[in-house]
Amino acid sequence: MKAKLIAVGERAPAWVAEGFAEYRKRLSHWLPLDLVEVEPGLRGKGRDTARAMSDEGGRVLAAVPRDALVVALDGRGRLHSSEDLAQRLEHWRMQGRDLAFLIGGPEGHAPDVLARADERWSLGPLTLPHMLVRLVLAEQLYRAAAMLANHPYHRA
Repeated sequence: MKAKLIAVGERAPAWVAEGFAEYRKRLSHWLPLDLVEVEPGLRGKGRDTARAMSDEGGRVLAAVPRDALVVALDGRGRLHSSEDLAQRLEHWRMQGRDLAFLIGGPEGHAPDVLARADERWSLGPLTLPHMLVRLVLAEQLYRAAAMLANHPYHRA
């Protein structure tokens, strides 16, 4: 099983890129994780936000691997503890499908992206910068995989 993180936005700050690379490296033997950055829709004065969301949604969906199980990061999604996420990861492994985690743009995901999602996951009620969500997602996937491997990283 492999995973892709498909994220709207380009050029993460160095500290995000370095942190993501560290957890990606740690995850590599348990869950190979690739990052696909998608160009955001055009926003600004006189621009249609719905059109921007639709444009970036189309690019997100085009990047989703065929037959992948899709998990959209969404503030209205299901909350998971780290232990719950480890159980979900084990469930996903048993399905034998690759994973695609989706991070939307400033307004969230386009409706067609949410319709394609098999699951919606919320990181909690806080609003987080989307670049930071990349890092939190990678760390939590590493934590879940480490728990499944009985690695001492997670200490509850």
